[in-house]
Amino acid sequence: MKICVLGAGSWGMALTRLLANNGHEVYVWSIDEDEINMLKKFSEHKTKLPGVKIPGSVEYTTDMGTALEDRELVVMAVPSPYIRSTARNAAPYIKENEIIVNVAKGIEETTLKRLSEVISEEIPQAQVAILSGPSHAEEVGKDIPTTVVVGAPTQELAKFVQDVFMGDRFRVYTSPDMIGIELGGAVKNVIALAAGIADGLGCGDNTKAALITRGIYELTSLGVAMGGKPETFSGLSGTGDLIVTCASQHSRNRRAGYLMGQGYTYKEAMDCVKMIVEGVYSAKAALELAKQYNIQMPIVEVVNRILFEDYPAQEALNDLLTRDKKSEASTLVWGN
Repeated sequence: MKICVLGAGSWGMALTRLLANNGHEVYVWSIDEDEINMLKKFSEHKTKLPGVKIPGSVEYTTDMGTALEDRELVVMAVPSPYIRSTARNAAPYIKENEIIVNVAKGIEETTLKRLSEVISEEIPQAQVAILSGPSHAEEVGKDIPTTVVVGAPTQELAKFVQDVFMGDRFRVYTSPDMIGIELGGAVKNVIALAAGIADGLGCGDNTKAALITRGIYELTSLGVAMGGKPETFSGLSGTGDLIVTCASQHSRNRRAGYLMGQGYTYKEAMDCVKMIVEGVYSAKAALELAKQYNIQMPIVEVVNRILFEDYPAQEALNDLLTRDKKSEASTLVWGN
């Protein structure tokens, strides 16, 4: 297929390599001319994905019209804060029923919309699918076995996208639950910030296991209230993505959280990470959605306080530990 990848960051380039190796004709667009020149010269993203060589068949440009001309499928791989503006700029070049696969994770802070909704608003003539799951670019770029899930409004579209991305080391499942997949992908980044903060404070494996487990409970509660399916949150885009983002050395959200646990502000932490930290942008939106749907999300709440109210991380941890006593699962009842 003729594919355009919008965004030349680590994830965009890892998927570019995957798609080119799958036999597709790939054109990569970036707004950053220096980035494009580097990719043309070295066939490698020296700063964001070092050591991963991109096939020589891939083409690069800063001109969106050129990148999108005569394409059959578009991969939206820009950071979540730039999804709407990129989609708006791309819209004039997208044909009727052209397929767009969004691989960014987040919730639009100003509207609380899922990213597939944002893309559909800006490009109503397109068919929009999503790809998510535990998939760090650094590992996908080195052919380390990875499994993800594609969400789409129809089974036909999901299977089509599955076939495009599927490889020997990149297994793709399908799902109709776009709400659940997108909520899992967005909220897990907020929980990963909390896991990193706990690491920065010197906590151990017990603490991280608790944050992951209760984090799954929080995102499941919100996701189901919004129309997602419980099975999705125990799957790749829920539990799977949360585990890898909370524990991995590659996780920018965990790294940023670690620095905040060490006393950095979130702006200082993002400067050190040198990448977009999606959890910072999703935190406010997740908390606002929790209020709208009357869902208790104490981890998300304390992360917001640390990020935006200069609340000391150690005090936030103490607040979580000293909350009112309660049952682990309210749906379980005593038999006597």
